[in-house]
Order: sequence, then structure tokens, then C-alpha cells
Amino acid sequence: MSGADAQVQPRKTGLTRRQKRSLSRGAQYVVFVAVVIAFAVTADWGRLKNQFAQWDLVKQMFPDVITLALKNTVLYTMSGFVVGLVLGMVIALMRLSSVGPYRWVAGIYIEIFRGLPALLIFVFVGVAVPLAFPGTEIPGGTYGKVALALGLVSAAYMAETIRAGIQAVPKGQMEAARSLGFSHARAMVSIIIPQAFRIVIPPLTNELVLLFKDSSLVLFLGVTLEERELTKYGRDLASQTANSTPILVAGLCYLLVTVPLGFVVRRLEAKAGEATK
Repeated sequence: MSGADAQVQPRKTGLTRRQKRSLSRGAQYVVFVAVVIAFAVTADWGRLKNQFAQWDLVKQMFPDVITLALKNTVLYTMSGFVVGLVLGMVIALMRLSSVGPYRWVAGIYIEIFRGLPALLIFVFVGVAVPLAFPGTEIPGGTYGKVALALGLVSAAYMAETIRAGIQAVPKGQMEAARSLGFSHARAMVSIIIPQAFRIVIPPLTNELVLLFKDSSLVLFLGVTLEERELTKYGRDLASQTANSTPILVAGLCYLLVTVPLGFVVRRLEAKAGEATK
């Protein structure tokens, strides 16, 4: 065998990395399509239509599902978000304080309210607060109770988000403000916090989506007919009609708000990513 023949390398017959990825992706598509077809063939569409798609019930829900249930859900969410944002800001500043007791109190609050289910917080506000302070009423009635319960839940998460945003602002911003004669408090309010909020807007918007869904727990506070939100309204009508169409409509109303908010979150995250490049 000549030297030239000895240097000839055997031809590789295996798949390249790109071909393997394409083959894997194609297999996933095939499995997905097979699952969809299997569901479409085996599902009892007649029973599903009878239970979840009664057009007469859909028409019966309007306009109350919008003017009453959805309106109350939005009011509960926004009031809870405002309370949570204000309380979260205070806790975040306490968490960053140089005073030890402030940091300890803030840390304990965050650990407790992040660890407890939101349902227990609603029960605490609806039952424990009146027992602990007899004769006192939370301002705003049910709306005030929901705002307090949602605010207590969301403040723990918002506080950590705001704290991370403040710490993400370059330290040179504070040093420059102090060199211009700003006090520490004025520099925080005028320079640091506005920049921090531009950073944390996407996660705060995501928290708003979570609060919108958690507002369904208001039913555990015992609401009147005029104070019902989407979940309570859908469940009551479903019980009256022995049909699940109202629950489906309530779910679609949730999506009517959460899907656009999710799109806003993705856009804000994309803009934040472009700004950091």
C-alpha cells in the first residue's frame, strides 16, 4: 500500500449536529400532532358542548359579567396592587437600611408572607383581624379587606423586586448625587428610586397578573351579590343552572385581561434587554 493510500481517511457516515437537531425537532412535531389528533378523535365533543358551550347561558351572563364581575375583579386587583406597592416600597427600604432592627423586621415579614398561602392571608384578614380588634372595621368594607389581603401577599414579593432594582442602580449615581449636595434621602427619592422603577417595571407588571388571578380568593371573605368577582359570579351561576358554561366564560374574561398584560410584560422585558446592550 502506497503512502498516499495510507493517508486516505475513511468517510464519515454519521449525522451532523444540525441534522440531529432537525431530526429531533421533527420527531417532536410528529408526537405533538399525534397527541392533538388522538384528543380530537377520542373526546366526546357533544358532551363538552352541552356542558361548556350553552349559548343561551352566555347571553344570560351579559352585561353583568363585564359591568359587575369583571369590574369588581379589576377594582380588587388595582387596590391590592397599590397597597402592595406602597408597603413593598417601605419594606424594601427597611431591608436596605443600616439600622439592624429595620432589616430584621423586613426580613421576617418577607419570609412569613412569602411562605404562607394567599388563602390563609384572606382568612386571617377576614377572621383574625376582627377578633384581635373587636369593634373596629377595615375602611372600605369588602373592598378594603381585599386590598389589605392582596397587599399583604404582594408586598413581600414586591419588596424583594424593588430592593433588587435599587441595588441594580450603579453606586456612582448615589455618589454623584451626594457630591452635588443632595442628602441621602433626597438622592434616593429623586435619583435612585426612579431609575430602579424603570428596571423593575416588567416584574411588577407580572405581579399584577398574579394579583388579578389571586383576587378570586375574595369569595372566602363572604361577599354580597354586588361584590362578586369573576370566579364567584361564574360559580354561582353554574350552580344555579347545573352547567359549566358560566365558569368557561369567567375564565375567558380572565384571559381577556391577562393575555394583553402578558404581552406588555414581554415587550417591557425586550425593551429592558435592548437598553442594557
